[in-house]
Amino acid sequence: MYFVLFLFVFTNADAQGWIKKIREKVKDKVENKVDRKVDKAIDEELDKPTKKGNDNKESNIEDTSLESAEKGKLESFTKYDFVPGDKIIYFEDFSQDAIGDFPSQWTGNSTGEVKNVNISPGNWFHLNGKDAVYCYTKKLAIPENFIFEFDIIPDKVYSRGITLILYEDNPETPQEINDDAYPGLHGLKFFIQKDGWETIGYSYGPNGSEQLNGESGTNPVIQEKVNHIIIWQQKRRTRIYHQGAKVVDLPTSIHSTTKFNRMVFNGWDLNSHPYITNIKITTASPDTRSKLLTEGKLISYGIYFDSGKDIVKSESYGSVREIANVLNENPTVKIKVTGHTDTDGDDALNLDLSKRRAANVKQYLIDEFKIDGSRIETDGKGESVPIATNSSVEDKAKNRRVEFLKL
Repeated sequence: MYFVLFLFVFTNADAQGWIKKIREKVKDKVENKVDRKVDKAIDEELDKPTKKGNDNKESNIEDTSLESAEKGKLESFTKYDFVPGDKIIYFEDFSQDAIGDFPSQWTGNSTGEVKNVNISPGNWFHLNGKDAVYCYTKKLAIPENFIFEFDIIPDKVYSRGITLILYEDNPETPQEINDDAYPGLHGLKFFIQKDGWETIGYSYGPNGSEQLNGESGTNPVIQEKVNHIIIWQQKRRTRIYHQGAKVVDLPTSIHSTTKFNRMVFNGWDLNSHPYITNIKITTASPDTRSKLLTEGKLISYGIYFDSGKDIVKSESYGSVREIANVLNENPTVKIKVTGHTDTDGDDALNLDLSKRRAANVKQYLIDEFKIDGSRIETDGKGESVPIATNSSVEDKAKNRRVEFLKL
């Protein structure tokens, strides 16, 4: 926050100890004053109306997401090459589950509970068991090129963290609750730790288990904050993104015969109980140029906003850059940007939100990529033009989208 309250308790210590405390107090006050000046400068920069939001109350995003401290520094995202796919395979935000229940589509060997948290909206799955595994109960049709995303809030004692495992089930010995260290026939383990990242690609063959390892200490998760993690798998290549940066890039991380169809979270950290939500699997990135120029329309799930907000988040950089590249390479092309929502919430508010989001995508293209604004029209349809029913969380996720139409 913007101030720190220091509490000093004076006792009958000798004069030397008292003087030492006075010096410490003066030092703290100086540091606090400097911190306030820095915070004020950051706030003034973030509040400029010419940045990625309209000058309205919805643009004042709460300081609950990691990118909020990075606004005004988009030069750091010039190598952010992640571009999301255009087809949702799986989505889970636990909105269909009652608060206090174990999620209906999941199982495990210990306790777990759907909860709300004070720093972010929506439902969160609290992995509050000890030495536990949490397994999605159904098989998934995951292609060889895919993107896996999720949000996690590590608690204040988070250290070794949790492990995400994507694996291929053994058809001869299928297990609904699989607590093996290396489940299935083949798989890829993601260690999400306080001090960095580690991956292990494994396979069981005639000579036993074989492993392909990788690790990185770049941009580790931050405790008691919302962390958005993106895993981009292209055949055997694995890339991980966090805080607007690529933190892992391994050209050969899995064995060539691996076909993922299961996922499990392992809670190896006995004292830590993190929260997860917004788990999404999509196809790998589409050919933006072909979609927009040849087919005349591109549906994007890679333009990110906080719930109920119109600010374009920093994770959107790669997706918007692809659109900008097409426009720069084809100077006569004009486009319309249209925002869409699901049916949750008030109809009129959803319509207004979708229009503001589209307008801010246009402004993002202008501000960050110098695209002529006369080439871009915007519109918002709210919930009025769904491409799927709104009867499930996956269908709602498909309807929350930004469309680019060639004019």
